Amino acid sequence: MSILKEFKEFAVRGSVVDLAIGVIIGASFGKIVTSLVEQVIMPPIGLLLGGVDFSRLKWVLTPENPATEAVEEVAIRYGAFINTVIQFLIVAVVVFMIVKGINGLRRKQAAEPEAAPAAPTPTEALLTEIRDALKSRPGG
Repeated sequence: MSILKEFKEFAVRGSVVDLAIGVIIGASFGKIVTSLVEQVIMPPIGLLLGGVDFSRLKWVLTPENPATEAVEEVAIRYGAFINTVIQFLIVAVVVFMIVKGINGLRRKQAAEPEAAPAAPTPTEALLTEIRDALKSRPGG
């Protein structure tokens, strides 16, 4: 029973929940970036380069033989690799901008002077006077 209790404490700890949320959001962000690259960025680039569809670019090492099903096409699909590199660059830029923003906030927060300690409440001031009065009495 102790192992279950420890696991429960571990699983509900804030950092584990934050990590799970980060993974879920990261996976969704990856899908958005993939869609952005494949459906928004690459078609105009391909059009500018003469109607090239990057996802279909490949270097065929062994062509497919339709007469015999035993020979499948062997190809290096460098177009898909180009798409993946562009996706990586987009993610890297977005992560860089997030980190840069967070670092800017940290620098701004560090530059702000710390607030002066709050004045004692009336109760604290009265207790301090009583303490000082007791100390000043003979035998105190």
